[in-house]
Amino acid sequence: MTASSRWILALSLFASPALAAPQQGPGARPPEFSSPEVKEDRTVVVRLFAPEADEVRFSSSDLPSDTPFGRGVAMTKDDRGVWEATLGPVPPGSYRYTFQVDGIPVVDPRNPTTSESNMNTWSLVTVPGSPVSDLKDVPHGAVAEVHYRSESLDRFRRMHVYTPPGYESGEGEYPVLYLLHGATDSDASWSSVGRAGLVLDNLIAAGEAEPMIVVMPMGHTGPFSFGPGGSSFERQMEEFVTDFIADVRPLVERTYRVSDDRRHRAIAGLSMGGAQTLEIAMRQLADYGYVGVFSSGVFGLDRQGPGGGGDARGPSWQQRHQAALDDPDLRDGLHLLWFATGREDFLLNTTRATVDLFKEKGFDVTFEETDGGHTWINWREHYLPDFARQLFR
Repeated sequence: MTASSRWILALSLFASPALAAPQQGPGARPPEFSSPEVKEDRTVVVRLFAPEADEVRFSSSDLPSDTPFGRGVAMTKDDRGVWEATLGPVPPGSYRYTFQVDGIPVVDPRNPTTSESNMNTWSLVTVPGSPVSDLKDVPHGAVAEVHYRSESLDRFRRMHVYTPPGYESGEGEYPVLYLLHGATDSDASWSSVGRAGLVLDNLIAAGEAEPMIVVMPMGHTGPFSFGPGGSSFERQMEEFVTDFIADVRPLVERTYRVSDDRRHRAIAGLSMGGAQTLEIAMRQLADYGYVGVFSSGVFGLDRQGPGGGGDARGPSWQQRHQAALDDPDLRDGLHLLWFATGREDFLLNTTRATVDLFKEKGFDVTFEETDGGHTWINWREHYLPDFARQLFR
């Protein structure tokens, strides 16, 4: 057989479906299917090809825990080796998920949309229908991934920055909101699962929020765990606050056209980011006109021990910030101190204790005790838009 004949035979074998189609079994090419599939009735079908697996479960910490699918769903396998589960109807919004394949978490290989956390990545599915976080036909701003060198931590770091529609071609200064994420998440979380850019686009287009710059820094300074006695949390809290004050905010103020007065500077955060928000704000209260705390407060304030309650290792949070808490000029210049936490949230008592402390000190505090728990449904669909509507007015 000549060389050209061998090439013709090889090409014909490759082109013939009957001859080239792989057989089922280990290493086989998966059949055609899509995942996730979002249907008009807001049910979501997820699928995974895993012919050798004994068990596959759908898992998501973002879905409502009081629904049949909120704590995970066992998937069923068909004769092609494709596992499938139907969820819903699912409330509008974005949700992170993974598959547990014989106990091992994996992302959905058919879904290119992901959400990065501090130490892992999630698949991400969006169910349309949200009045605040849907992609709509309105002017859009931009979310940039910004790398910088943190001199205080002696390493490169990253943050995400939203600029409103018209910023690049316009002039003038803008107010700024520093928006902090929660424990185990990353600087990408607010713009992926939190859809902060789209939330602001929609609010600005509707005239419900002022055009603003939103800075979303990385709140972790390394691999994270609460650790014995909360040592990792406490260490990273101090490292992040130092990085924020010495590096993040100065970089933003050098690079972006942001206002430099208190009336046009806000800071807010969820969960861990809410605790960081209070720490930063109370160290520099003269610099912030608006402070938002979502599903959080001073950790430990509702009990004795590590954190806000103080212990033998050092003064309590209240003792450390006594001067700011007692200064009437700092207090009177704060336009908004806003808390929101769900009634099913495990940090509700922490929020209540923190609100009580500020009220005892004479602060004008707004506290929204809402439905729901410690989930992105509250932070994305309610707390961020509700807080943003009150800023810089």
